[in-house]
Amino acid sequence: MSKKHPLIVVTGSSGAGTSTVKQAFQHIFNREGLKPVVIEGDSFHKYNRVEMGKQIKKADEASQMFSHFGAKANLFKELENCFKTYSETGTGKRRYYIHNAEEAEKHGVEPGNFTEWEDLPPESDLLFYEGLHGCVKTDEVDLPQYADLKVGVTPTVNLEWIQKIHRDYAERGYDVGAVTDTILRRMYDYVTYITPQFARTDVNFQRIPVVDTSHPFMARDIPTPDESLVIIRIALPQKWDLDFSYYLERLAGSWMSRQNTIVVHGGKMGLAMEMIMMDMLHTLGIIEHVRR
Repeated sequence: MSKKHPLIVVTGSSGAGTSTVKQAFQHIFNREGLKPVVIEGDSFHKYNRVEMGKQIKKADEASQMFSHFGAKANLFKELENCFKTYSETGTGKRRYYIHNAEEAEKHGVEPGNFTEWEDLPPESDLLFYEGLHGCVKTDEVDLPQYADLKVGVTPTVNLEWIQKIHRDYAERGYDVGAVTDTILRRMYDYVTYITPQFARTDVNFQRIPVVDTSHPFMARDIPTPDESLVIIRIALPQKWDLDFSYYLERLAGSWMSRQNTIVVHGGKMGLAMEMIMMDMLHTLGIIEHVRR
């Protein structure tokens, strides 16, 4: 292990399945006795909920693109500094974005606002980032250079839209027209900042529905894992000590579609994630390094 303070980055948009990856990693951390410090991508947004609304209105009036996906709405430099500082010293700063009443009660901050910046907990074994921008690279910042393991999670675009429409309708009371406007407003930033990240990851998990999602704005429900396949692409198979034949044996109904790509049943996504990422952590020496 070349780094004393390793970083794991999980990047993907809201609803893409990053929570499933987070759960898979948590199982690994618990089994191996690892103590991660967790960074949430939302905490590096630039504006709170009210301020963001004002910025969106201002941009709309000026016919400009502005969204949570873009550089103007995020603290990319601060996030890079967090990665850099942790990788060098095991220290850094973080805060939390408060999404709901439950989190508000825990942190004593109203929903839609940030907590104060605080020092990262001491004596952690690794930093675990989950959010939108873990592998962003621009003329000003280069986040992936600090990560030891980079994981991308993304559904097909239509499935991603379906998930957003249903979430915003059910949880936030938005109508389909309002959600459609949000999707359109985000499109430039999605193409510019989100999509390119998946060419910089070590492994990508992409959920593909096997039901008709051709008109996402009319879909009545979200395709379930049992109605999906998951495409798992390893960027550089030669870098990792992975036994694909073992995965095919353990993951019923799976197959190889390319030399670096395995296809599994949607219901097996969590298990596949645990198996593959456990092997990747061993290849990197992170578990052995911590045990010493």
